[in-house]
Amino acid sequence: MTDLGFWNFAEADPDGIALVTPDERLIARADLAKASNQVARGLRALGLETGDSVAVVLENGEAIIELYLACFQTGLYLVPINNHLAGPEIAYIVENSEAKVFVGSTAFTDTVVRAGEEMAIPPSHRFAIGGLAGFNDYADIKAGQSDAPLEDEIRTAGAVMNYTSGTTGRPKGVRRPLAPMDPNLIGGLFSAFHQMFGVTPADNNVHIVGSPLYHTAVLMFAGSSLHLGHTVVVMEKWKPEEMLRLIDKYNVTTSHMVPTQFSRMLQLPKDVREKYDCSSTRAMVHAAAPCPVPIKRQMLEWWGSSIWEYYAATEGGGTIVTPDEWLQKPGTVGKAWANAEIKIFDEDGNEMPANEPGTVYMRRGDADFEYYKDKDKTDKARLGNYFTVGDIGYLDEDGFLFLNDRKNDMIISGGVNIYPAEIESTLITHPKVGDVAVFGIPNDDWGEEVKAVIEPMPGETPGEALTDEILAWAADKLAKYKTPRSIDYIEEMPRDPNGKLYKRKLRDPYWEGRERAI
Repeated sequence: MTDLGFWNFAEADPDGIALVTPDERLIARADLAKASNQVARGLRALGLETGDSVAVVLENGEAIIELYLACFQTGLYLVPINNHLAGPEIAYIVENSEAKVFVGSTAFTDTVVRAGEEMAIPPSHRFAIGGLAGFNDYADIKAGQSDAPLEDEIRTAGAVMNYTSGTTGRPKGVRRPLAPMDPNLIGGLFSAFHQMFGVTPADNNVHIVGSPLYHTAVLMFAGSSLHLGHTVVVMEKWKPEEMLRLIDKYNVTTSHMVPTQFSRMLQLPKDVREKYDCSSTRAMVHAAAPCPVPIKRQMLEWWGSSIWEYYAATEGGGTIVTPDEWLQKPGTVGKAWANAEIKIFDEDGNEMPANEPGTVYMRRGDADFEYYKDKDKTDKARLGNYFTVGDIGYLDEDGFLFLNDRKNDMIISGGVNIYPAEIESTLITHPKVGDVAVFGIPNDDWGEEVKAVIEPMPGETPGEALTDEILAWAADKLAKYKTPRSIDYIEEMPRDPNGKLYKRKLRDPYWEGRERAI
């Protein structure tokens, strides 16, 4: 067996396919390694030293993978930025991360140019794929650089520094100390997480990327796959039938997905779903958002025991649940993985007994983190050796974690805690509901009342008749106090491409001029 780590696999099997690009070009391991070596040397030639950062605003594709591998083998932090942010928001992250180089794309010309106007990085250190006024061409980083393996004196493990969107305030950069180790070795350790899902090195595994690589877990799983010697198939724009086609064509075995993608695929006509063979799937892992129990059951019936789940955060984690465990305890996000620990605490820091909800805390573990340049936010998220991202949940008597909702999303009506995720999981199963968000809006008597915003299925007409139908259907499925008092409709739910719902965009207009208790 080849030692783990992308560069070990590139040396042992240079002709093996490392990457299938969004336009389905096949890139061999040796070619990807050579390109990343050139980028690495180019970044060093620009004066970057171990511990410096490179910020990027890119679409899914070859360049972000090259930059990931370049930073990973030269002791640099790669800072992937959400390409849907506005120019000033991008500039804030660039400045906060103290990035020395910025790489953007002409796919986001307006925001990249605007960000360039506000960032302190000099024009000599700004690059864009395709070239933009005020930016050098990305190809210039590689120009004149050797593609040979890096010299030992500059070859050391780097890392990714992700920024969490959070629920309030500015994004927070999660920064961990660099490990002064060989990149292949740290890549092998890094990929151990992937192996928790029963995924083995090489073994004809093919990983498909269907979500934006600027997301923590998406890039982590793609990188792990390269370090495990897997082929990585990259989609730029996710479409449900296109993913099924690629799974069938390339015999895909693994992915990192979100429940919204499951829902969208299940909404395809049966004859469309049955056109594609998905029997190659082994570990189609999902996380990032609650998965309604009926949706996950349907996926398990369709794809068999390849549907795994975990719970974690950019800051750390976490729990894991196998397909069989989930069928025994529907709705759980699993038990703590081997090097993790989960506890539930109340507002006063008291540990809660089994089946009693409270704030979910995870042990910080060996890979500690800090919110970059924000000790106050770091400290507020901690309780002793544990940290939280604000989720509410409980542990059952067997140690399995069940999530109720985000603390910030919880509705308090007449002193009763109501969890929107539970209501959303019910309403999404109505055949005329394409997507749904539930949140609290002001009520002078009760403090808050339950509001639902629904994106109807294509062809359905929003209005009073549909509202009456949905509420009548829900009457025997939800307690009266959980049932929405009213329903509004929206043409398209404000989700990012990874499925994350921007609930504040829906909720905030109802609270204009008012202050929530949470």
